[in-house]
Amino acid sequence: MGLFYNYNKEGPGVRKNGPKKRTFVVFFETLFRSLWKLIPVSLVYWLLFLIPGLSAVGITYVTRSISRDKHSFGLSDFFTAIKKNWKQALGVGIINIIITAFLAFDISYFHTAVKAGSTFGVICLGLIIFITIVFLVMKCYIWFLVITFDMKVKQIYLNSFKFFFVNLVNNIVMLLAIGIYWAVWAFLLIFFASDALVAGILAVITIFFYPTYHYFVIQFGVFSAIKKFMIDPYYEQHPDADIENRRNLGLDVGDDDESDFEDMV
Repeated sequence: MGLFYNYNKEGPGVRKNGPKKRTFVVFFETLFRSLWKLIPVSLVYWLLFLIPGLSAVGITYVTRSISRDKHSFGLSDFFTAIKKNWKQALGVGIINIIITAFLAFDISYFHTAVKAGSTFGVICLGLIIFITIVFLVMKCYIWFLVITFDMKVKQIYLNSFKFFFVNLVNNIVMLLAIGIYWAVWAFLLIFFASDALVAGILAVITIFFYPTYHYFVIQFGVFSAIKKFMIDPYYEQHPDADIENRRNLGLDVGDDDESDFEDMV
């Protein structure tokens, strides 16, 4: 049925009988083990950042493969994912920019109303902030769905919206994990603003490391919910379908792995 993105590259897979480790440990072990391979991906991510969607699908595919303990060729896979998905990625990227612009304008507008003492402005600002948070979480799912499933844009956004509610615990942890990075970054920049060395280190870390960290957080946060609500139901109805693609997601037949953040909270 063309449900999954077609991948043909084999990897080591997950050791089913190996000892279980907490997700926090697995996350950092996997991230740092592949860091040298991911640094070039981060650099190219920033180079293509201004083209809507392309960097996102490329790095999502690479980090998805590595987070599922599957082999990745790094930059080669990055560009392969872009080549396969560029039309939908570009369209979704443009839609995301438009939504972001509207939300930014609304926050600015109602913030001004709040400063003027408007009670209605307070209510509207709170609503817009909530909608913004929902949209930020949706973006964590959007790119995974783009590269993994054969879906229309409307379905991608609808399913991403549903995952905000059904995977709430992991969503909170994802936002905290991403927010902590920027909180530390802002703290160091504010208190060491005059220190060129600190500013340089922060810039280097952000350029070489942050995209990888950001998308790894997303992979570990979204996968269990997508597996539970989309992948597993499909295979219950089609047990012999797309076996190769299932293995490319690190899911052998009968695998019940739940690699997510729930054991961290």
